[in-house]
Amino acid sequence: MKKLNRKTYPIEIKRPIKVLQFGEGNFLRGFVDWIFDILNEKTDFNGDVQIVQPLENGMGHLINEQEGLYHVLLEGLQNGKKIQETRLITCVREVINPFKDYKAFLKLGKNPDLEFIVSNTTEAGIVFEPEDKSFEVLPSTFPGKLTALLYYRFLHFKDVKSKKLTVLPCELIDRNGDKLKTATLNYIQLWNLPNGFRVWLENHVAFCNTLVDRIVPGFPGNTIDQIQEKIGNIDNLVVKTEPFHLWVIESQKPIENYFPTEEAGLNIKFVSDITPYRTRKVRILNGAHTAMVPVGYLYSIETVKETVEHPKTASFVNQVIFDEIIPTLDLSKEELTLFANSVIERFKNPFVKHALISIALNSISKFKVRVLPSLLEYRERTQKLPQGLVQSFAYLILFYRGKKNNNEAIPLKDNKKTITFFKEVWQHNDLEIVVQKILGNKTLWDTNLNEIPELKNNIIKEINTYYGRH
Repeated sequence: MKKLNRKTYPIEIKRPIKVLQFGEGNFLRGFVDWIFDILNEKTDFNGDVQIVQPLENGMGHLINEQEGLYHVLLEGLQNGKKIQETRLITCVREVINPFKDYKAFLKLGKNPDLEFIVSNTTEAGIVFEPEDKSFEVLPSTFPGKLTALLYYRFLHFKDVKSKKLTVLPCELIDRNGDKLKTATLNYIQLWNLPNGFRVWLENHVAFCNTLVDRIVPGFPGNTIDQIQEKIGNIDNLVVKTEPFHLWVIESQKPIENYFPTEEAGLNIKFVSDITPYRTRKVRILNGAHTAMVPVGYLYSIETVKETVEHPKTASFVNQVIFDEIIPTLDLSKEELTLFANSVIERFKNPFVKHALISIALNSISKFKVRVLPSLLEYRERTQKLPQGLVQSFAYLILFYRGKKNNNEAIPLKDNKKTITFFKEVWQHNDLEIVVQKILGNKTLWDTNLNEIPELKNNIIKEINTYYGRH
């Protein structure tokens, strides 16, 4: 077999570069670039992607060796059917490493066809660094590099007001667009750049808050030989993803006209407020994930898929999602139910073995953010405690005991202070004292949960029921 590139797989189409992408990792290539590739196929978008390597030592050279070509492998369930299909991505041009050639990077700002800037530089990527004293040398942060590039663009075009840009950060932080814009404005102030540049950035560069949702396991090392045999090329950049995808984009200005995703049949929503969609994802998808871990694990179940299909836990997962979490959310019940059904289907993905113990990392902080708000909101709205979420809380406390009822050790992974607290509190022989101390630890929950009527007694009841069964 020959290595995949534009000589072994000739691509005649030449498209203008409309997208500048900070990041070359699996997620962007399996989500964003996949989306733009479909837009090229199914609409008149007609645009390619130029990648900027955000770190000095990245995988840009591998992408350049294949001249931007690679395959996305979709594996999972969709509408109850198994999906296994590959797509050759042709919209990526090349990767530029600004650490090696800062001037070449800045010149990307001169592109008259540029419409979008996307990024995924990890949650720690959107920061402001006061030590970046000048744009004349490569800034250390992504916002610094972006500000330098935008300023170069501002200086280059006489009609710069007509060169509008839409920035779509994909970092998994709340209000990512707002935070990226704030960081760029801080750099404008630090570098004492002209007020005209600030005015242009404020009025002609749209920083959108976004929410992205797709599981991207990445390179399928276990099956790569079979995949390459099927595609007929040596592709060292195959990206495995699930079929489900969702991109929610908050924009006060209509961008659908030049981002025709509905026409392409893509699951992309343009909304005026992203908050309810973020809450929906955190509470239904992430919340159900976190809630099922201690319950499934203490029933000696190993994976997410087994948990949502096992007779002992399937009804628990459905109760938590449909009867206890959905009633706490403010989107339409129809929309919430459709999303919840897609979540259950994603949990059942037969091509992903997602071990419960691997997602148990830092379960206490995850429970506080993802599950506890649903429990408290449910009680606020109904004046009752949600039985399934209370059971999950009880099993979480049991999980952090560090051993099953047969004394088999549980490999807890959390910060040392949290593990030490639970180890010490479980030294008490009185279960009521154990639960009371845990619920009263404001460091864990930001509040004293003993103040929630009947919560302690219900948790004790669930723990005693578990002991009775095991």
